[in-house]
Amino acid sequence: MGLSADIEKDVNQALAEDMGTGDLTANLVPADEIATATVVSRENAILCGIEWFEACFWQLDRQTEVRWFSQDGAAIGAGQALCEITGNARALLSAERSALNFLQLLSAVATQTRRHVDAVAGTGASIVDTRKTLPGLRLAQKYAVRCGGGVNHRLGLYDGILIKENHIIAAGGIEPALRAAEAIAPAGVFTQIEVETLDDLRSALGAGAKLILLDNFDLDRMREAVTLNVRSTSKTAVLEASGGITLDNIRMVAETGVDRISVGSLTKNIKAVDLSMRFSSLHI
Repeated sequence: MGLSADIEKDVNQALAEDMGTGDLTANLVPADEIATATVVSRENAILCGIEWFEACFWQLDRQTEVRWFSQDGAAIGAGQALCEITGNARALLSAERSALNFLQLLSAVATQTRRHVDAVAGTGASIVDTRKTLPGLRLAQKYAVRCGGGVNHRLGLYDGILIKENHIIAAGGIEPALRAAEAIAPAGVFTQIEVETLDDLRSALGAGAKLILLDNFDLDRMREAVTLNVRSTSKTAVLEASGGITLDNIRMVAETGVDRISVGSLTKNIKAVDLSMRFSSLHI
């Protein structure tokens, strides 16, 4: 997943939104003043968003130097210095908020993902994201999921087919829906079908479904679904659990034997990691 163009777009939009016609307060600082600042984490987290953070400063001062003490995907602790930045003081002040916003948000997604990944460690189940992302920041958030050890589902409506209840009704049933999807799917595009009952699962397996979403199955039905899948005469499908998944129950869900667990809260219900940036020296 190439990100360079998306990072530039994200950063340009963030700076334009924040600075508008110019940073009035930064004009209190002499135009040629050089400053050094340090970013510190105030809590334990997984670091993510370095490229977005750097790009915010480089857009305003290409001479900005950033020295990192950790990298994306690394565990960081409360009180830990993450990086040191040296550059034009006005540029540092103007870019600070946007840069920290990206780092706080993406680190939060990576941290949330790592918690879920750690919760299912040893079960063989993968943690998968969804399309429940912040508008305009989907690729950034999905990158953060990967930094946290999770797996990306489809990026959008264009790179995967997910057949849900209304698609099945419109197509006239599970098998007709799968056949129609096979006929239109471009090369390399996966097809997944959502089932709500064990009978639906049997129909999907009978029709040769390769990727099946178990929608809001309770634990007993998940276990039975795994058994049905193993006993199926067709090639075993990949089973993904979805709906009502929390950190409190995700281990039990993983232990039913499902292959994947999709969690919307990885990118939707997040609390920014608490970071701060402080000037440590000025060079005139």
